[in-house]
Amino acid sequence: MNHHPREPRLPRPRGPLSAALTANLRGAGPLPRPADAGAADPYGDDLQLALYVCYELHYRGFAGVPAEREWDPELLRVRAALEGRFLDALRADTPVHDSLDDALGALLVEPAEGTGVAGFLHKEGELWQLREYAALRSLYHLKEADPHAWVLPRLWGRAKAAMAAVEYDEFGGGRADRVHARLFADLMTDLGLDTAYGRHLDAAPAEMLALVNLMSLFGLHRELRGALVGHFAEVEITSSPASRRLAEAMRRTGAGPAAEFFYDEHVEADAVHEQVVRHEVIGGLLDEEPELAPDIAFGIDATEYLEDRLARRLLTDWRAGRSCLRIPLGPAGQREPERQISHTS
Repeated sequence: MNHHPREPRLPRPRGPLSAALTANLRGAGPLPRPADAGAADPYGDDLQLALYVCYELHYRGFAGVPAEREWDPELLRVRAALEGRFLDALRADTPVHDSLDDALGALLVEPAEGTGVAGFLHKEGELWQLREYAALRSLYHLKEADPHAWVLPRLWGRAKAAMAAVEYDEFGGGRADRVHARLFADLMTDLGLDTAYGRHLDAAPAEMLALVNLMSLFGLHRELRGALVGHFAEVEITSSPASRRLAEAMRRTGAGPAAEFFYDEHVEADAVHEQVVRHEVIGGLLDEEPELAPDIAFGIDATEYLEDRLARRLLTDWRAGRSCLRIPLGPAGQREPERQISHTS
């Protein structure tokens, strides 16, 4: 992994909410009013970026932003308003299964040929599209498993032990060179991408931000622990077949050994994790708190809903022969120039 500053720079704003927020974090103006969130598109670039910035203060923060801003009461009020707008929209728009069994059953049905983004990349994706996909997914994979770790203090018994076991694997089983975030950085290096944490935030569309924000939303709220477990189940159950197709796409396009290895590793690991999550994490949680079954189903279905939105965005652009990124990548092997970050939208 390349050596980079620990804290990324604040991103370029995308509207009045994110402009006011980033300016305030630089010490150059008031925070947006919580009431302003109510008029914003809950899935739009402005709200999703503002929420992403609020959440990132709980991860690595931003260069030049004091660490104590993480728990600034006024900033938390703004974050709560952004979260409320996003969560209300998800509850209204997500098609939720009638039961948890139905939600889990739907995840276990995998078309033989594959569908969605992984199916497209497997069958016809080009190297430039794999590079774009990796740049987008770096927003999560460079902190892989971190949002899910927040649920551990909120579980106990079987569910806690099983979740900790899966997280231990995600964090490399005690080996720094096997931490999944490190393996993804190695994949990015094979693809000629800058591996700096947060480097591709400005390029990512709102659909990707919403997916990463969903993990943080569920992880940071104890009342949403069931939804976080549902989200984690969706990720682990669907990961193995999708990773197999992505590994084959990496091989077909000559992406490189580390690019292949990342997805090969997930084929095996996530096939095991799927069983642990379904039978021990979910089963253990329901033994203790059966009333959380609807929340688990919501977490599964909300994740699927946002994944489908992202897939539509990517496939629409790629099938038209255009980039899905807000800022297209440079050629492989050519370092992307640092961009000046505007203080306005």
